[in-house]
Amino acid sequence: MKTWQLIIFGVTVHLIFFYSIFDIYFTSPLVHGMTPYVSNQNPPAKRLVLFVTDGLRADKFFEPLENDKPTAPYLRSVIETEGVWGVSHTRVPTESRPGHVAIIAGFYEDVSAVAKGWKENPVEFDSVFNESRFTWSWGSPDILPMFAKGASGDHVFMDYYPSEHEDFAAADSSKLDTWVFDKVKKFLLEAAKDPALMEKLSKDKVVFFLHLLGLDTNGHSHKPYSQEYIRNIATVDDGIQEVVQLLEEFYHHDNRTAYIVTADHGMTDWGSHGAGHPSETLTPLVAWGAGIRKPRGQERNTQLYQDGFAEKWRLDNLQRSDVQQADLSPLMAALIGIPYPVNSVGVLPLEILDISLHDQAEAIFSNALQILAQFKVKMEQKRETTLSQTFRPFIELTEDKQVLHVRKIKNLIKEGQYEESIKESLNLMALAFQGLGYYQNYDRFLLGLSITAGFVGWGFYILTLILQDHVGVSYKRTFFDELNTPFLLSRKFIHGLAATVAMVIILLLHVQSLPWTYYLYCLVPVLLWVCVLESWPVYVTALQKLWSTNGSPIIGTMIFCFVVLEAVVAGFFYREIFSIGFAALGVWPLLAYKSRSTNQYVWLVTCLLLSIFPLLPVVGRKSNYNIVLLAGLTAFIIGCVINRTYLKNVKGAEIRYVQLSVLLAAIYNLWSVSSSIHRKEGLHGVNQALSWLILVTSAVFPLLGPTQVLPRLFSVTFAFFPVYLLLSLLQEGLFIVCFCVVLFSWIQLEKEIHIAKEKNLITADFSSPLSGERHLVAEDIRRSVFYIFFILVAFYSTGNIASINSFEPSAVYCFLTVFNPFVMGSLLMLKNILPLVLVACSFQTIQILTHIPTRALFMIVMIMSDIMALNFFFLVRDYGSWLEIGTSISHYVIVMCMNIFLMVLFGVSHILTNVQIKLFKS
Repeated sequence: MKTWQLIIFGVTVHLIFFYSIFDIYFTSPLVHGMTPYVSNQNPPAKRLVLFVTDGLRADKFFEPLENDKPTAPYLRSVIETEGVWGVSHTRVPTESRPGHVAIIAGFYEDVSAVAKGWKENPVEFDSVFNESRFTWSWGSPDILPMFAKGASGDHVFMDYYPSEHEDFAAADSSKLDTWVFDKVKKFLLEAAKDPALMEKLSKDKVVFFLHLLGLDTNGHSHKPYSQEYIRNIATVDDGIQEVVQLLEEFYHHDNRTAYIVTADHGMTDWGSHGAGHPSETLTPLVAWGAGIRKPRGQERNTQLYQDGFAEKWRLDNLQRSDVQQADLSPLMAALIGIPYPVNSVGVLPLEILDISLHDQAEAIFSNALQILAQFKVKMEQKRETTLSQTFRPFIELTEDKQVLHVRKIKNLIKEGQYEESIKESLNLMALAFQGLGYYQNYDRFLLGLSITAGFVGWGFYILTLILQDHVGVSYKRTFFDELNTPFLLSRKFIHGLAATVAMVIILLLHVQSLPWTYYLYCLVPVLLWVCVLESWPVYVTALQKLWSTNGSPIIGTMIFCFVVLEAVVAGFFYREIFSIGFAALGVWPLLAYKSRSTNQYVWLVTCLLLSIFPLLPVVGRKSNYNIVLLAGLTAFIIGCVINRTYLKNVKGAEIRYVQLSVLLAAIYNLWSVSSSIHRKEGLHGVNQALSWLILVTSAVFPLLGPTQVLPRLFSVTFAFFPVYLLLSLLQEGLFIVCFCVVLFSWIQLEKEIHIAKEKNLITADFSSPLSGERHLVAEDIRRSVFYIFFILVAFYSTGNIASINSFEPSAVYCFLTVFNPFVMGSLLMLKNILPLVLVACSFQTIQILTHIPTRALFMIVMIMSDIMALNFFFLVRDYGSWLEIGTSISHYVIVMCMNIFLMVLFGVSHILTNVQIKLFKS
């Protein structure tokens, strides 16, 4: 198989493995075809007002200011005199769309919506808005349309500002909230003069939804501990007070309006969200008005709270009522008497309600029936797609047991035993939730087994190719060898067995009407294992060769590599391990080799410097552009020295001077943008245009220079450094400077170890064909481990964290400040990729200097990265805290993306080092 064919095949296989995680852990939980159940036959409220303060943390809302005054005086008085307070617990991913879906629709959305930027509906769903008679909403264009689109009929009305208003560099983003409040005031004034609108507003089952985005935008821009964020809370508090007063006057104080204030997610101290840190998952809840109980003493708490929040927030004298975020959906439904959203998995929080015990029993029973309806549909779907002989029902809630539970609850309500019926309803819901989880994960073991077999099969297949092509263990089977082979080891038997297994798999999957992706997950391992098993003589020959020679260096190197890879896996959880790794790398040449050189000491010093970076805070918690500017000036000085000292008479001087000038322009532009942002003047058009010009032109510069190793490496480094500088916030710029020195020292060390004196870095040429390619040796495995290590530290040591959801917009302020998730995400992805490209180009250089076949190293790296991926596949979990669940999934996704990207990276590094564009003919 040719290299390009192997890359395509490898990318395809890994894309299949990567996508499997979505079918195993992220399949949509939604089912359709359920009968709606009315929540409350005697609703206490005619209308509901929902305020969602996007990005509001519970602690910043509840805790008093330094002067002991409340952050939100009006809502604090509501808590103490009129209503209920508590914490709403969100789940990962803590993003705006999933949070709003949980609040309004009652279920926790899976990540399939991320493919549409959390804006569109990957699966249609029911919601409180859909079940209402009329809903009026004001707020962000990123949130409102998805609920209007999902609603049946023409009863959900929305009014939102242009997306251009969502500017992270704005001096004060609280204007987004002021816009909403002003629109509501104007709406009520117009309604008083419009009889048709007034008639609609006088109906029952009406919802008003105010989406307040200012806090989220200010949190991203100025961080949650900033005065801008705190003042924005006060702005929201004043706005809510004014809207409540206007609504009460509009409805003549009829006491039929319920109010709920909450948030979709919180935010970290450094202004990001998406993961499962408590600062992201704990949001405030305040409820008051019709149907909501009055404040009660803390002795009435139904849960034991040991987090100390109530004492810290000086609310320990009042009853606290925490909820899961999805519980808010049935709460809103019960307040205004609409059917529970059919997809909701929320449990009605009875302790918040002020209704009779009979109504509580009926409401929670309807809630249980609504959850049970989803269980029934889920069970029936799984029964229809499973062979009747192999179907395993959820034993705790068979059809007979369902009937018994429902009958018992009805009898208890009829007999007036309301408290007992409430307990039974909660018990039925708990069983239904267990059953939903059971059927949701019904095929997980089968899929996990298939993917594991695929990973192992792919590893052995690559090992087979390495042994055949690059270790000299090839074994050509003749016709007579095939005749003398035992039947169970013959190709005919192996192919026949594989064909039989494949046919059985296809038949079983077809009969069960399972998705087409299941065919890929189950058949790809069969294909891989056929390729491995028919090459069994290669492994026999390899073992015989290892036994007859001194194989201890090979075995020792393999054990060393395995230990290092497992340590790297641990580094995902403890970044300090990367610091230990750098320190070990620093002393490695001094311990392993007797000869000494200046380069070894340069390597030691820079490795020790790099060992500091994994210990530093995560990038984004704060920014310091002075450090970034220092990194840029340091890189400029180093570039000038290299150009004057080592590349003085080498071709391509004009390109190098232009690149150094571009670096100066990037330094100036970064200084100008940071000053403008600091003065709250926003991003100027000239700075934005210059940033995009640097980004677009930088990638072309390396292709214009000569292909000799040193000048081309110089061009590649100084092509990407200006772009990286514009995307930097803190120490990552200095890291890249030190990292480039380490990579150059690594090249020199490998050159010394291989005794490649005939290869001069200036005369050696990337475009020259490799001569004298050799078989692999133990040192080559060690080089591959170094490559994997450098790839990972290039990601983690720059301050990144193991989360695919955390979002820090300030890194892209040189390019744009108006919210655009795909452009911002692409720029942040580019920032992570650039250091990896530098590692790949350095690895390409080492291949040339040491005569290692590119294909061989490529395959070794694939095996090693797959070993790590299999580790994380087994570490993925769907239990424990949401931080642990989200992190485990993020780790697997990051490693699988790295595996796929490594294959692409070989091609990118080849283009950057080998291709030359000649503008003028000689």
